[in-house]
Amino acid sequence: MTSSSTDLADAAAPLDVLLVDAALGPIRRFVPDLSTARWAVSLARRPRTTARRLGALAGEAAKVAVGSSDVTPKRGDRRFTDTAWTENPLLRRLVQVYLAGGRTVDQLIDDAELEPRDRKRVRFMMENLVEAMSPSNVPLVNPASAKAVIDTAGLSLVRGGTQLVKDLASAPRIPEMVDTSGFTVGDNIAATEGSVVFRNEVLELIQYVPQCDEVHEVPVMIVPPTINKFYAIDLAPGRSLVEFSTQNNRQMFVISWRNPDARHAGWNFDTYVGSILEALDAVEEITGSARTMLAGICSGGILASITAAYLAGIGREDRLAGIVLAVTVIDNQDAGTVSALSDPRMANLAKARSAQKGYLDGRALAEVFAWLRPSDLIWNYWVNNYLLGKRPPAFDILFWNADTTRMPAGLHADFVDMAVENRLTRAGAVTVLGVPIDLGKVTVDSYIVAGIADHITPWENCYRTTQLFGGRTRFILSTSGHIAALVNPPGNPKATFHTNDEHGPDAKTWLSGAETHQGSWWTDVALWLNERCGDLKPAPKEMGSTRLQPLAPAPGTYVFDK
Repeated sequence: MTSSSTDLADAAAPLDVLLVDAALGPIRRFVPDLSTARWAVSLARRPRTTARRLGALAGEAAKVAVGSSDVTPKRGDRRFTDTAWTENPLLRRLVQVYLAGGRTVDQLIDDAELEPRDRKRVRFMMENLVEAMSPSNVPLVNPASAKAVIDTAGLSLVRGGTQLVKDLASAPRIPEMVDTSGFTVGDNIAATEGSVVFRNEVLELIQYVPQCDEVHEVPVMIVPPTINKFYAIDLAPGRSLVEFSTQNNRQMFVISWRNPDARHAGWNFDTYVGSILEALDAVEEITGSARTMLAGICSGGILASITAAYLAGIGREDRLAGIVLAVTVIDNQDAGTVSALSDPRMANLAKARSAQKGYLDGRALAEVFAWLRPSDLIWNYWVNNYLLGKRPPAFDILFWNADTTRMPAGLHADFVDMAVENRLTRAGAVTVLGVPIDLGKVTVDSYIVAGIADHITPWENCYRTTQLFGGRTRFILSTSGHIAALVNPPGNPKATFHTNDEHGPDAKTWLSGAETHQGSWWTDVALWLNERCGDLKPAPKEMGSTRLQPLAPAPGTYVFDK
């Protein structure tokens, strides 16, 4: 995988913390609001500071005009790597004026001494506007665009313009990020052998064929995210966590969610947790094991945590051998930029919007998410697709990312309320199936993994889960981002992860004392599971049980719902 593909993969996963903006749309983020007004007032109260900044910008512009400016792009800024940006005197001056203006805007935001929430909102809006104004986004001004026009006799702009019209015609109205033509679900994507062994209205349960003669007695059941399909953990052969697990003596079961529509508007936490419990019943019946290792990813990790607390609340935690959470935020306090862009009023409006429609469309969430990383996920493809007239790359993670699903209005409302009010951090603030949820009552061992470069589920917030559960916790910090933390097979020489057995309340203190290990966390979690999944026994020769016969080959039927 190239470094640019890795960057994009790290930024390719939507999350429930974005659900408010997904319902309302991203445009409101670019409209001046009270935070912008406070910024303007603050600058007006500091006329000397503001005048000094603007005077410095005028002085720098004068240097640019006479060719004496030393302003240059930051190392790694891919927008201006073409030599024409530095060798052509007009283009060089254009870039220097642009960079100087962006730097001044950044300084004026710092000068205003805004409250953290206002500062984040203003910075987000201005950074998006500055990104949009980059000369690299302008046809023909971008030297690569001009060369492409000459080389193709104008066909590059024709192809790009056609693609732009196509992308704007339907949601998510952002540049296409992946060439999907080379991928087929069930063939070279989500291809690990298995069978659907249980199905209800909400989910299909897939049992995978063990690729060893023996398996551990205790099975693993994974609860995937509720937006996008489950197969982020079963990508191409050699890049599949499911395949790796079946090759390492694991009995693997994975939930595949149905793609809901307006008929399912009422599905909520009760519905999803109830379905997870039904799937757990099926796993126990098929394997004969009284305990199951429950795992969850992203928003699926939140549901898995609630399920574990529900079982603890009714005195049936004995059904769990432990819990594994990957890139999951339960404590949402100060969870990055997104937390500053939402408030209770907006949350209520978002819930009303999805209730009116009956669901939240995953394509709307993809659009909001893209605008969180405009350089990588908007303007990078703007140049490639529209200015150069090229096709986007064919990359399996981005193929998965484009395969969005809907979220029922009831679940959307429950997630929004939980996140905005940070309810899961307070015992009894959430009630599911009539049982108050208290994560502190979950006393089984837990394994929690996060990505240090993850800007969607910040690792510091993931770390706080160590303070919520009542049992022993192992926290792993991978060097990857949100999705690359999942697609992290052994063998990558650049892969590392951090461990520290001391789990105090402060994440940065934990990291300062952590030990760095070479390799993938997949091998670490395998060892952790081995200690908690019982003895080895002969692998089953057939899928399902006497009552629960296979219904369809993996990856099932719900994965194809549109």
